[in-house]
Amino acid sequence: MRDPAGPALVLEHGPYRAEVVSVGAGLRSLQHAGRDLVAGYAAGDVCPDYRGWVLQPWPNRIGEGRYRFGGVDHQLALTEPERGNALHGLVGWVRWDAHHPDAARASFRHQLVPQAGYPFALDLDVHYRLTDAGLHVTLEAANAGDTPAPYGAGFHPYLTMGRPADELELTLPAGTWCPMDDRGLPGPPQPVDGTPYDFREPRAIGDLRIDHPFGGLVGDTATLRLADRSVTVTLGEGCTWLHVFTCDTHDPARQAVAIEPMTCPPDAFRSGTDLAVLEPGATHRTSFTITGS
Repeated sequence: MRDPAGPALVLEHGPYRAEVVSVGAGLRSLQHAGRDLVAGYAAGDVCPDYRGWVLQPWPNRIGEGRYRFGGVDHQLALTEPERGNALHGLVGWVRWDAHHPDAARASFRHQLVPQAGYPFALDLDVHYRLTDAGLHVTLEAANAGDTPAPYGAGFHPYLTMGRPADELELTLPAGTWCPMDDRGLPGPPQPVDGTPYDFREPRAIGDLRIDHPFGGLVGDTATLRLADRSVTVTLGEGCTWLHVFTCDTHDPARQAVAIEPMTCPPDAFRSGTDLAVLEPGATHRTSFTITGS
């Protein structure tokens, strides 16, 4: 029977083990010394809740799936119809070409063709590499067309310590947060000072419900901690936003915390906030590392 996630590649280095899949070029599992660092899903299952997804050519949501670029109006399919949004890009359910050069590395490539709502051609690459520091991920996009293209990227790891979010401590290097409306679309950034969303110093999550973008980064590491164990996302080039989600709407609820590196906030195709514009032939790169201890 064919695995819905397509062929899987296993990566190993020191105490780390990862499994990446060709449908969506996604991360299905990541372990350190036998303990899960991400809440993944089993072989043979359809990926639930967008776990481990690569988010290209936009992260999160575009309200009404409608945006204007270069003086032209575009309409995307509403892939979150209950909220009236286009959700998580265009490459999560497509098959990527895989390359597995050695035990610790894997790369995926996909040619995104012009289509309704996004009439731009991109060559996309995802590179996974296990090192002593953990799993290093690089997302690349090259404009293969002859006109400028709007672009954003993100990644959707559900981090886990095997305990409910209420029991975990969170550190975020973010000076701003965005209030969200009931459609999951952000308002203008607000200072975190004096709000429940100030995690610049390590602090327990408790019963706080989080599903918000964070910007104004004052550092490059976001950490989830339980006693002497931790999982850290270290931001590399191009990562200027984090989206944090305590999984309150999942079943079971609050059993993971998504800490999502992003190049722009949700709805950037409409707001223009930190939206990249790729000129013909230009390449955009972003990277980050997930480390366990």
